[in-house]
Amino acid sequence: MPRSAALPCALALAAALLSACAGRSAAPQAAAAATSTAEGDPFEATNRSILDFNLKVDDTIYRPAADLYRRAVGPWTRTRVRNVLLNLNEPIVAANALLQARPLAAGTSVMRFAVNSTLGLGGIFDLEPIGGPPRQSIDFSQTLYTWGLPDGPYLMLPFAGPSTPRNLAGTIGDGLVNPLTWVLPFGANAGRSLALGLDERERNTEALDDIRNNSLDPYARLRSLWRQNRDAQLGRATDEAPNVLDDPGR
Repeated sequence: MPRSAALPCALALAAALLSACAGRSAAPQAAAAATSTAEGDPFEATNRSILDFNLKVDDTIYRPAADLYRRAVGPWTRTRVRNVLLNLNEPIVAANALLQARPLAAGTSVMRFAVNSTLGLGGIFDLEPIGGPPRQSIDFSQTLYTWGLPDGPYLMLPFAGPSTPRNLAGTIGDGLVNPLTWVLPFGANAGRSLALGLDERERNTEALDDIRNNSLDPYARLRSLWRQNRDAQLGRATDEAPNVLDDPGR
């Protein structure tokens, strides 16, 4: 990977996953760590230690930054910023749809990018609510899934949070298949990735506070919620949406 693309890919990984970190209480976690390893999580002891580190990073840097962003920028403006960032993600969606042999989905993404970039003033306004092309969630990890690559073990990545080997490879792959990675200068790609992470962290503040304050075992709950969300994105979950109040540690 060219040096100019490597860091944006890493930043995109942090942007997509760091927001999943939340605080935890020491006593229940110590008891949970002593229990047997959960299925699909053979590195649980190490993962818990990495989560400890990630929580300190979140408390020191990411949570304060998200709080400052929320106080300084109103909800209307934050929505406009989010729309622009999501619009810039459409080339990734289109490329992965093609890799999955889904030309209609790719065409929808291309049309959405064109409509929102023009009539939506550079993506500031999402025209889906008034009949514009719908937003789709398609990434390279899903592409690898359709190609038959298994999940692999659950991982807690330093600075980045929950993942699997396939999900990690997918995040890096998204950076490579995104035409903007090769067109935009390094600073623009890095800024886009950091902005995505900040927006994601701000939007999940209340959910993460709930995990932190109301879970017997926040690690197990975070793992369960992340897996449910990822399964839903892959189309292999039940129709029931993940419930943030369900606590697998209880």
